[in-house]
Amino acid sequence: MASRKAQNEAARRFKSLYSHGFVRVAACAPVVAPANPAANAEAILSFWREADGERAAILVTPELSLSGYAIDDLLLQEPLLDAVESAISTLLIESEELFPILIVGAPIRSRGAVFNCAIVIHRGQILGVVPKSFLPNYREFYEKRYFSVASDTQEDLIQLCGEWVGFGEDVVFTATDNRDFAFHVEICEDFWAPTPPSTMGALAGANILLNLSASNIVIGKAEDRAVLCDSQSRRAIAAYVFAASGRGESTTDLAWDGQIIAYEMGEKVAEAERFAREPKLVIADIDVARIAQERRRVGTFRDAAARAQGELSKWGHITFELGAPEEELPLKRKIDRFPFVPDDLSKRDRDCFEAYNIQVSGLAKRIESTNTKRVVIGVSGGLDSTHALIVIARAFDLLGLPRKNIIGVTMPGFATSDATKANAWALMNALGIDGREVSIEPLAQRMLEDLDHPAARGEKVYDVAYENVQAGLRTDYLFRLANKEGGFVVGTGDLSELALGWCTYGVGDHMSHYNVNGGAPKTLIQYLIRWVSDSKLFDAKTSETLIKVLEGEISPELIPGAEPQSTQAVVGPYELQDFNLFYLTRYGLKPSKILFLAWSAWREKHDYATLKKWLGVFISRFFTNQYKRSAVPNGPKIVSGGALSPRGDWRMPSDASAAVWLAELSDNTPEALD
Repeated sequence: MASRKAQNEAARRFKSLYSHGFVRVAACAPVVAPANPAANAEAILSFWREADGERAAILVTPELSLSGYAIDDLLLQEPLLDAVESAISTLLIESEELFPILIVGAPIRSRGAVFNCAIVIHRGQILGVVPKSFLPNYREFYEKRYFSVASDTQEDLIQLCGEWVGFGEDVVFTATDNRDFAFHVEICEDFWAPTPPSTMGALAGANILLNLSASNIVIGKAEDRAVLCDSQSRRAIAAYVFAASGRGESTTDLAWDGQIIAYEMGEKVAEAERFAREPKLVIADIDVARIAQERRRVGTFRDAAARAQGELSKWGHITFELGAPEEELPLKRKIDRFPFVPDDLSKRDRDCFEAYNIQVSGLAKRIESTNTKRVVIGVSGGLDSTHALIVIARAFDLLGLPRKNIIGVTMPGFATSDATKANAWALMNALGIDGREVSIEPLAQRMLEDLDHPAARGEKVYDVAYENVQAGLRTDYLFRLANKEGGFVVGTGDLSELALGWCTYGVGDHMSHYNVNGGAPKTLIQYLIRWVSDSKLFDAKTSETLIKVLEGEISPELIPGAEPQSTQAVVGPYELQDFNLFYLTRYGLKPSKILFLAWSAWREKHDYATLKKWLGVFISRFFTNQYKRSAVPNGPKIVSGGALSPRGDWRMPSDASAAVWLAELSDNTPEALD
């Protein structure tokens, strides 16, 4: 691995995170000085300068952050409203030297009424004023006592700080120099409504939805807010950033927790400490390019926009120039190393339960629909066949079929190790299936002789023909055995192998009558086996064997030698290739961006040159081996956006060229370092 200094040099040569499609959003909940706009402006300015140092594009503050929210009838006092306008003027002057757009909450007078507003300030200019659409007037809330709602006026301009500026909730703020960066603002109660303004904002083009809130805290409410942010970000295919008032607001009858949370398409990307005595700036690096890509993929989003065309015709766009910094900015966002496996233990348990039962139920349905009483599987003692076998055993148990109707065959060849063979037999015996052993060596030797292969004469020529003679014979035997026994062959090859083409085409491990693993990536299978063991779905001996299998080298065991043949030495570490698979197929990201994300996630373990090398290998193998994926057997989809069946998620021509992708990787990333 390259030295830490070399890796840091490589990181500095990456383009700015903005050029990789990210937009940095900051949010804060300053300590509030009730009814003291000048003091609140100073507190906000302090955070604004900090956000500028972080090169954030936006700084979001809570609802009525300039005046304080819980000040009741003081909201209608002229001195307070005058002081609010004075504070806005102060912030306007300061904004000329600050990079982030500031979104600050304030009560604003207009047309004989007061509105609860968000003021959008950008480099000496008020871009627009967004009034609150829904005013709560129930339980502890009495906002209609003080405020008018957006729909109470038809005016689209408001006079503020001596200027006429845009006024309305039906507007999207759009960057002229970043086609994927557009945001919408709503205020607190708006997103509790059955029809949040941000829904229309998203359909109008906003991919970052911002909420200025003064939501007070009661037991369970923080979770409710998080659910709403999560669901709105999923439904609108957007990022949702929520900032609520915290310390300093009046606690005469209410309390405040300062919850700040950001979700991107259902993924939590940032969160603040609640009830903080010393609030801190919260940073969320939002992948607006990924959001835009997902919207292009999901036709339902466009259909919804088409249905709302009449209402959307009333919406406007206020443009601004972002002028994103070009300097290197490390990504301040956790990128999961294993995108197919949640880091959160409770979610991991849930996902493993679902994945395993998807496989079990899929196989059970196939057994029922074919009225078959037997299945055949090759059991190598490796990861994939081990997992497929425990799926079969569970399906047979659910159907009330005897496990002796499961025919498992271990087929040692020229390089089969004693350890994997022992694991295969231990697992078959522990599960109580019909275990058998058939050596393929005699037939393989005969075929090599018929091919006049040098290895048949004792020469150490271990080419693809040598390997595939063994792989093909194994599968051929399983098919003929299934014919004899009146059953069908259950495949064991996984999603990662399909992506990389690491499977023998035709009558090889590429083929089966039904493949339970075809939708499961290798990294997930490793966790599934451990989950089955930990969940004690089988007896102690089975669980013990499962753990032994996990400890073994991932190997096809086709080439003899002192050391086990390593699959990952050829196709790359599965932990990296599953990462590449996820971002290439699920989101269609550029190779240079995938490398940027991989660097952010993996640089503590893999150096830059290694990451770039294996990404190039992945792209080449993925394109070259599409013909195998065009002819895969049936099997259930398991992971979101990850299936490679031509009947499901993934369709591409078998003769497509990888040249564009490899060129993008080469042209837009730093050279690998020694």
